[in-house]
This record gives sequence, structure tokens and C-alpha cells, in this order.
Amino acid sequence: MKVLITGATGLIGQEIVKLCHQSKIDVNYLTTNKDKIKSTSNYQGFYWDPKNYILDENCFLDVEVIINLVGASVAKRWTPSYKEEILESRIISTHVLLESLKKTKHTVRHVISASAIGIYPDSFQNYYMESSPERDIGFLGNVVTKWEETILQFETLGIGVSLLRIGLVLSEKGGAFPKIKKPIQLGVGAVFGNGKHWQSWIHVTDLARMFLYVLEEELTGVFNAVAPNPVSNQKLTNSIANKLNKKIVLPGVPRLIMKLFLGEMHILLFASQRVCSDKISKSGFEFTYGNISSALDSLLP
Repeated sequence: MKVLITGATGLIGQEIVKLCHQSKIDVNYLTTNKDKIKSTSNYQGFYWDPKNYILDENCFLDVEVIINLVGASVAKRWTPSYKEEILESRIISTHVLLESLKKTKHTVRHVISASAIGIYPDSFQNYYMESSPERDIGFLGNVVTKWEETILQFETLGIGVSLLRIGLVLSEKGGAFPKIKKPIQLGVGAVFGNGKHWQSWIHVTDLARMFLYVLEEELTGVFNAVAPNPVSNQKLTNSIANKLNKKIVLPGVPRLIMKLFLGEMHILLFASQRVCSDKISKSGFEFTYGNISSALDSLLP
């Protein structure tokens, strides 16, 4: 089997590529950087420039599944121009793939795309399942809603679609976790606000395994890509501190202070989303890291 991956050189993409190769799945990947194009028997790069609707259509040769991970990071200050980039990096790249498939003879039958739990509103009480109708009406909710609507257009080509709504990804190699860990390691860690807001997380290894599971089992539909046991910000912070033999002595960081420093982006640190992973579990997927303690044991040996 051969897959095409967008975002293959990113944090999650690298883990998925590794698992693909372990499963004898060949990988084509798209990159905007010609210097990152490699060519081996099972790993072939192709150039694209979504902003200018440029794509090397040879990338689709013998490909059965597309894994779509591309999208500008939301963990940068949300200036008006960067907010536009966050949205367009997801929507335009998807349109480029879609339009290219329309005019190319291809063998693609399944698209598995990243999405985000940011589609769900901020809530201390709700327990969100894939069927939950509530939608966040802020910037992130709008981005994810439009992103999913665009991905679903692949169905008009007779292609099956899977959407994985990803929570807080824990990895020692990048993303949010090293940034969360560092101040705690330095003895200046603190919870955000009162620390009671829910954080639905997933270990990067389980996330990559989930993409491969959806691929191999040919599952379609929406799946919450989070571990079975969400934790409060306070529990996450204290659990990391305990693993590092540190104490949290500083008071909670007020929301207003973070808003002054980070602007609108501060909501990433304070949003409360308790998200349920029962659907993927009931399909047969088994988490390696089902609770925060086992996840941190692997990240903080």
C-alpha cells in the first residue's frame, strides 16, 4: 500500500511515517521546501505551493490513502494576518488536493484528516462526543468548522473521509509539552487561573497509532483523538511537577495577565474541553497511554 501525507515532516507526521514504514506502507509526501524532497524506495517527496495552487500530480501515483496534517500552528500570536494564515493554510491546501484529484486519474479511496477539539465550546460541565451539536463560536471554532466542511467535500468524489479531532498532543520532541514542562523544571511553574479547566490530551505515539488504525480498519466518520481520561490543568501541572520532583508554589496565573502577554491566543491556555474517546475505543482501538501518569512516565523517564 502507498499513502500520501501532507505535513509529513512535522511532529505528528514523523511518527506516522515511522509507523507506516514499520507496517510496510510506502509514503509519498508533499513539501513546500524543495530542500526537503527525498527519494528512497519507500519515502518519496513531491513539491507543492498551495498558495499559488501548484502541486506535482505525480504524488498521487498508486496512492490509496491521503493523510492530511497540514496547517499553520495556532501557538503563535494571533495577529489579523496570522489568523488569516491559520485558516487559509488549512482551507487552501485542502482545495488544492481536491481540485487536483478532480482532474487526475487516481486510485485514492480514503482521506484521513487532522481536525481539532477546538470545534467544541469552552465548558466545565459538558462531556463532548463526536455527535455533540455544540460549536465554539470563536475564532478557533470557526477555523475547525470550515476546515471540516472543506475536507468533507472529498466525499463528492466518492472518497471516504475520516476526521480526527485532536486534543493536546504530548511529546518530548516538540509541541506544547516542552513549553509546559520548562517553567516547572525551573521551579516557576503555575496553573492557569484556578486550574479547574479540563484538558483533553493524547500521547503522540497513540495519536500516530490512531491514524494508522483508522487507515488499516478503513474507518470513516469523525473520531475524537484524545486519551480516555481528561485531566484538569491543575492535575496536569501537579503531575508533571511530581515526576520532576518539583513543587508548585506560585499562585495561579490570572487570565488577564496572559491576555496582555498573548492577546486573543491566551484562550488556548484557559479553554475547558472535556472530550470523550469512547467511539474509537469501541471500534477496537487500544490506548498505550490511557492515563496521564503512564504518559508522563514515558515522557519524563
